Amino acid sequence: MTAINEFIDNEVKNSDVVLFMKGTPTFPQCGFSGQVVQILDYLGVDYKGVNVLESDDLRQGIKEYSNWPTIPQLYVKGEFVGGCDIIREMFQASELQSHFTENGITVKGAA
Repeated sequence: MTAINEFIDNEVKNSDVVLFMKGTPTFPQCGFSGQVVQILDYLGVDYKGVNVLESDDLRQGIKEYSNWPTIPQLYVKGEFVGGCDIIREMFQASELQSHFTENGITVKGAA
């Protein structure tokens, strides 16, 4: 396992909710990352944002780690949930809220 894979694996396994994104939760640097941040913030979910723009190795490594070609990528309890479109669709269908609560993650406003 490469150093970047170890870093990603550590982040995914040691935080309940991790968002690999372009930018930071307070300053998203792409619209898709911004949409996922808005959803997580709306739900009041405590999560960790990891800025893939800080390293080309990280940006490429996360795509290989998940076998998913796009960023952002959301992980809950070590499991890859999806990218922006999937997260948005799950949120609109209240499936994301259920997924969080089923995994013991506190959600502020159940819609």
